Amino acid sequence: MRREYPYPFEPKRITVAGHAMSYVDEGDGPPVLMVHGNPTWSFYYRNLIRSLCKSYRPIAPDHLGCGLSDKPQDYAYTLANHIDNLTSFIDQLGLEKISLVMHDWGGAIGMGFAGRYPDRISSLTILNTAAFTSPRIPLRINLCRVPVLGEFLIRGLNAFSRAALRMAVARPLPPEVARGYLAPYDSWANRIAVHRFVKDIPLHKGHVSWPVLAAVEKNLGRLQSIPMMIVWGGRDFCFNDHFYAEWGRRFPAARRHYLAGAGHFVLEDAFNEIEPLFHEFYGAVLGKPENRRSQGVVSEP
Repeated sequence: MRREYPYPFEPKRITVAGHAMSYVDEGDGPPVLMVHGNPTWSFYYRNLIRSLCKSYRPIAPDHLGCGLSDKPQDYAYTLANHIDNLTSFIDQLGLEKISLVMHDWGGAIGMGFAGRYPDRISSLTILNTAAFTSPRIPLRINLCRVPVLGEFLIRGLNAFSRAALRMAVARPLPPEVARGYLAPYDSWANRIAVHRFVKDIPLHKGHVSWPVLAAVEKNLGRLQSIPMMIVWGGRDFCFNDHFYAEWGRRFPAARRHYLAGAGHFVLEDAFNEIEPLFHEFYGAVLGKPENRRSQGVVSEP
């Protein structure tokens, strides 16, 4: 069936926590694992996947409840479970020496894995995300946490996903790209994880996911020696400059690229500027693709 949005992949499926998780697995070479946030899915990484697949092995799963993965209605969509699911996914694929790319909720989830298994990580790339506790939340997102009202807005009106298409970018998205973001979230049932992610934002110590995020934050110290690149959209209404500065404070050796004109969906607003940054970074930390080919590590595309 022809898709009405640009997603030129044939996703695979794997069973995680008793449900089918969809994922893209392209190319050959060192694995680059891309972890998305909310309300996105692996579609967010489509251009980066296509750019990297000739020299690397980009892999992009859809969290349970998201994208083309199963959307169980009686499942606990918590940070702890998302970290465990990502761990199961990585173990089932037998991935080692992973380069992680993380955006939005993907930061807490991906760093949750990385902090537990730092010896399995080759590099870290941060894209407008956080992996540490903070009481900060935009009013417009906090409104979506109000009981009854929040569920009606998110699951009934699809307001969260639709608003993101305008508020998370600095430039309007092409219609076919907007369709791609909305496609998996086309009904009350299919928007369950979008709502649960919003409810799961831990703002105080009494929240079920606060101790989990606090443990992720504590383990960041175990990742200091791993090469890191931070690519940041400066017009992000949610993960603003406070979070960018906090990443820089915690990882002063990281390569930092601040794109003042880009929004939260930084890969949408500034992909042409970002694409060479990834190739330069991976060439430096993973080795030049041509060198790995000569050693028989990378297959010719």
